[in-house]
Amino acid sequence: MTTSLQSARSDRLPAKLNRRRFLAGTAAVLILPAASRAQSSSVVLEARRASVQLAPEGYPTTKIWGYDGQAPGPELRLAQGARLRRRLVNALEQPTTIHWHGIRIDNAMDGVPGLTQDAVAPGGTFDYDLTVPDAGTYWYHAHNQSPEQVGHGLYGALIVEEPEALDIDAEHVLILDDWRLTEDAQIAPDFAAMHDLSHGGRLGNFVTTNAAFAWRQSVRQNQRLRLRLINAANARIFPLALQGLDGWVAAYDGMPLPTPEKVSQGILLAPGQRVDLIVDVTAAEGEEAFLVHMDEDGGFAQAAFPVMGRASLARRGKPAPLPPNQGQTLGDLAPARSVDMRIEGGAMGGLRSAMLNGEDAGFREMARAGQFWAMAGSAGMPDAPLVMASRGETIRVRMANDTVFAHAMHLHGMHFREVMPGGAMGPMRDTLLLPARETREIAFLADNPGEWLFHCHMLSHAASGMMQRVSVT
Repeated sequence: MTTSLQSARSDRLPAKLNRRRFLAGTAAVLILPAASRAQSSSVVLEARRASVQLAPEGYPTTKIWGYDGQAPGPELRLAQGARLRRRLVNALEQPTTIHWHGIRIDNAMDGVPGLTQDAVAPGGTFDYDLTVPDAGTYWYHAHNQSPEQVGHGLYGALIVEEPEALDIDAEHVLILDDWRLTEDAQIAPDFAAMHDLSHGGRLGNFVTTNAAFAWRQSVRQNQRLRLRLINAANARIFPLALQGLDGWVAAYDGMPLPTPEKVSQGILLAPGQRVDLIVDVTAAEGEEAFLVHMDEDGGFAQAAFPVMGRASLARRGKPAPLPPNQGQTLGDLAPARSVDMRIEGGAMGGLRSAMLNGEDAGFREMARAGQFWAMAGSAGMPDAPLVMASRGETIRVRMANDTVFAHAMHLHGMHFREVMPGGAMGPMRDTLLLPARETREIAFLADNPGEWLFHCHMLSHAASGMMQRVSVT
């Protein structure tokens, strides 16, 4: 080869944007076309090894683990209220499961090994059968040895369509991820690295959209687009902005906003989170519009939209809200039961001890077991749940982050709202970014029976202690 993977540089973009994708000391050009997003007609999802041209041509293909051998896995697209049936076939050498992230689901189908099902052994199968009650943007991913399995590519988009067509001209699902690649373009095997477990999590050095470096889609000026953004990264928080696009946030984590919010600043998309944008193309014909990944150098193109012509329609006004999903209401919070949950640990955290496997363990003992974090005084899956709620009860959880790292807190099976200072309620979500050294409070209606995982979606953090559960009976 005439150039090394470390030294390969990319072209400059207008307005000081840069198509860099190798971060933290490396740079390269990913030219793999966007993966096919055609709706899967098969009732089988096979988790298996495959190879894709993730690094530039001339370098070896990258060995991944993908559903049906794809990166990302097949897009699953259903009507609201439809029944989803897929047989997981495990062709890997590790046990695995599938979690349907953000779906209000029967507990037995939630895909959490040791809590809702046994992990599917190599060569085994499991039949997932569920109903998708809420329209919106969701995703599915492996939930056993998650840092390694999701980090190898075991995920895909799950799109639940509204009953009525929207006033848009096109829609694009954009799955954002980063990969940690070695010099020979392979996925680095250091998933148990102590630094990642005890610090900010496993950050990759190669950022992609739909497993593509230079994801591009031609558009026309004045077109109205729906962009469904999904953060599938192990730990990276994506700071995003728009250029050449005038946009509104229509939904967070699949849940529509009563009124779309104008994108005037940036958007922070934490691991596991999704956001639906309605955008109008304002860039002129012959120019490019961008979803910008902001960084200290001003940003680079996370996705590019070359403007190839002008739409026949004039600019439209503010978009109408998406139709609301039913059954996700919260009533008066006055009678709600409150629970405190302190988050401790990690590097520079000062955690001295926590309950581990039913016994009190000092931090050194925890570290030897690969556990560096505690939630409500417990590391790993606790014997007793954080909350034991009666069905229909409203629960408030006050989360105090006593660590120097941010955490993306994800609740399975139900959605919640953040309780703002003064009692105002934030948007309905299933994953909330909890900044370092800050406290946030959430409230949810415990209306879905079962044992539900509540964990950090920085997957290395969950694997090294940050797991709790909510029991609804």
